[in-house]
Amino acid sequence: MNSINWEKQLVSIRGSRGVGKTTLMRQYIKKKYGVNAGEALYLVMDSMYFTNHTLLEVAERFHLMGGKHLFLDEVHKYPTWSKEIKEIIDLWPDLKITFTGSSLLQILNADADLSRRVLSYDMAGLSFREFLQFYKGIELPSYTLDEILSDADAICQKVCEVCQPQALFEEYLRVGYYPFYDGDEQEYYSRIENVVSFIIDQEMTQFCGVDPAYTRKLKAMLLFLANNVPYNVSIAKLASYLEINKTTVLSYLSSMKKAELLNLLYTDNKSVTKMQKPDKIYLHNPNMHYALSTEQKIGTIRECYVVNQLSNNHTVEYGKAQGDFKIDGRITIEVGGKDKSFDQIADIPNSFILADSMEFPIGKKLPLWLVGFIY
Repeated sequence: MNSINWEKQLVSIRGSRGVGKTTLMRQYIKKKYGVNAGEALYLVMDSMYFTNHTLLEVAERFHLMGGKHLFLDEVHKYPTWSKEIKEIIDLWPDLKITFTGSSLLQILNADADLSRRVLSYDMAGLSFREFLQFYKGIELPSYTLDEILSDADAICQKVCEVCQPQALFEEYLRVGYYPFYDGDEQEYYSRIENVVSFIIDQEMTQFCGVDPAYTRKLKAMLLFLANNVPYNVSIAKLASYLEINKTTVLSYLSSMKKAELLNLLYTDNKSVTKMQKPDKIYLHNPNMHYALSTEQKIGTIRECYVVNQLSNNHTVEYGKAQGDFKIDGRITIEVGGKDKSFDQIADIPNSFILADSMEFPIGKKLPLWLVGFIY
């Protein structure tokens, strides 16, 4: 909430279904406008009301009554949203608009190009740090990756003074990414399955041009990957399994990455072409593993966690023979258990091990949970 500039005339908050965009917006309204009834108006854009009223009509009436800030939830469910928002901000430049939308929402390619006027934010699920605050009431600051790598001792000391991070980290890997866990793990995983189904059935057909007849194949592909990640990719094998052609498989993989169902890794991001097969595929976050795969492999879950936490603010490439991952083209990361050795990355400069089941670093071997403090 504190990182968003709510005073800008036009603000967009994009994110995957279930990460808490609606709750964030409503909490801000309560905090900022709770005692000033009439200054803010919250609208759900798939409301039946909009079958015979336009957003423009509502904005005009709201402005006439002294309204100051419109909050539009799930804006992508209103067909002419971009044209009408552009008209509203042109007609009433003193009226602020904040809107939420799917992670697939194309502000650049919308009917009215708002890209030069809108301040965009991408909202991820909870980091390990946010999980500690949201679920456990433990407030700790975030750190840059460079701070974590250079000052791990002091950061670990601060964290260990207020909690036992390893036990809480294991809970986070199971149930900590989405802010709707209420103590029942099976219900939580059912909700994740519902989120995944909604993204494939509704959003990917709307935004990615996926034929509704193929959504079953997309779900089959996701379940196949869930039980085979980290997947050393054979597009031919995937195409054969799904009985579709290779080009369609690559197109679906790209769309599933944008929809935040998968993370695709390449050995060199700069030279990636549109139809190039990824070198490694991971599910988007560890909680998805527990919800979708029949067998949880801790090595896979660790790597999935690192890719998920670092991908929000950094470029993550597949390391191939030189460590598991290359971050921003300059840092090599190897991921493993507490007994992981430096054999694979011994001669590589600026290389580190992120190891599970540790509370304090030993040289360049750092606790795995530390990268959960980047946001």
